Amino acid sequence: MPDFGLESVVESATGWGGLGIIFVYSFLIAFALPGVSEIVLLAPIDLGLGRVGRLSAIILVSGVGKAAGSVFAFHIGQEAKDSGPVIRWLRNSRFDVIEWSESRTVEISRKYGYAGLALALCVPFFPDTVSIYAFAVLERDYRKFALATFVGSVGRLLVTLGIWRVGTDAIALIEALIA
Repeated sequence: MPDFGLESVVESATGWGGLGIIFVYSFLIAFALPGVSEIVLLAPIDLGLGRVGRLSAIILVSGVGKAAGSVFAFHIGQEAKDSGPVIRWLRNSRFDVIEWSESRTVEISRKYGYAGLALALCVPFFPDTVSIYAFAVLERDYRKFALATFVGSVGRLLVTLGIWRVGTDAIALIEALIA
């Protein structure tokens, strides 16, 4: 998957300017860029806030950027979802991940509304763009859509941190058992 050089920029983002980079990356990943948004958690931003403060700032800025990008995508409409080369490749692949994702997103959205969108966006390492465009077809309320994408984006990063923590703890346990 092409990263357009932006993932390496995000991974090296530092200071307050780095938060701007995270905002722009999150905005772009919501509607146009292939890739995963979780990369923002690796930014070595040092704001003098400690680990929790640093992660909170990254998550908040990323969530706002993703919500803004999602509203932009919402405005673009249905046509844009077919424009990306990764989306076309996934559509034409042996397993139609896009069709499955769209149908699941639409199903969740019809059943749970904006809460369903937020829930769908909490799934780590899956392209947000698909869920955002699939949901945009069904709904018209920009504010609720923005709130749902913000909550889903923040939830996704928190789920990722939880998985990361469990994985780190599991590795430490295995190392302790082996030693």
